[in-house]
Amino acid sequence: MSSSVLISEVGPRDGLQSIASVMPTAAKRRWLDALHAAGLREIEVGSFVPARLLPQMADVAEVVAHALTLPGLRVLALVPNVRGAEAAITAGAHKISLPISASEAHSLANVRKTPEAMVEELRAVAALRRERAPQMGVEVGLSTAFGCTLAGRVDEDAVLRLALACAEAGADEVGLSDTAGMANPAQVRRLFTRLRAELGPRAGAAHLHNTRGLGLANCLAAFDVGVRTFDASLGGLGGCPYAPGASGNVVTEDLVFMFEAMGVDTGIDIHKLLAARTPLREGLPGEAVYGMLAEAGLPKGFQ
Repeated sequence: MSSSVLISEVGPRDGLQSIASVMPTAAKRRWLDALHAAGLREIEVGSFVPARLLPQMADVAEVVAHALTLPGLRVLALVPNVRGAEAAITAGAHKISLPISASEAHSLANVRKTPEAMVEELRAVAALRRERAPQMGVEVGLSTAFGCTLAGRVDEDAVLRLALACAEAGADEVGLSDTAGMANPAQVRRLFTRLRAELGPRAGAAHLHNTRGLGLANCLAAFDVGVRTFDASLGGLGGCPYAPGASGNVVTEDLVFMFEAMGVDTGIDIHKLLAARTPLREGLPGEAVYGMLAEAGLPKGFQ
């Protein structure tokens, strides 16, 4: 079993899009610098969406430009459509992610398209990638894969069919997202086991929320069945504005501590990671941030 994992930091996108406050561009740069200094090597830095819809992402091209100056960093951005993908390619992002939902109700609320229509959008994005940026990665994290606050239960067979459709449409990787924070460890093991059986090495990241306190337990369940890439957000910022009641990505600091305490290498300096909370707080004064490790501190003698 591999003794290392990749932690993909999603706070600068998922975290910032879910709050009313707008972090200034200069503060975003300082935050990215601190995350990079801590050892994070993949960061989702923003979304290429209309500024009228998400003013928090209005400076995404500037943020990408700064992120590209940080050595060894893979710069990831979310794009909802071909237009967003064109902008991400122009900006020079290394990798893009498309928001495709397993729940039709969530898909319509989030991107105003059905899941089937989003698969066709993915197909067009993959064609654009082949033509203009063949080196760029394309991934999908299937939203509401474990349940939906709008629709309730989501059929697991339908999730697997959608994952296969995304892979066939051109996604390099397809992961699973607990957008509504409804997953439990048994469900996570079962669905990721099935995903890996269907997609093999194209089975992607676990994007899990701590809405009901099961975030770390669910990450461990995913790890136990072979998942090695995990999305997380510094200070636990995040949640989907189109999934009522969904809150709280897994806290990056707590997740890194769990794996390092287990002897699983993350490549991240925990002390520097905790220090990265300072530019986050300074850039979002008054905004709540979370994390058990930051509150309790590292155990005495922790290596």
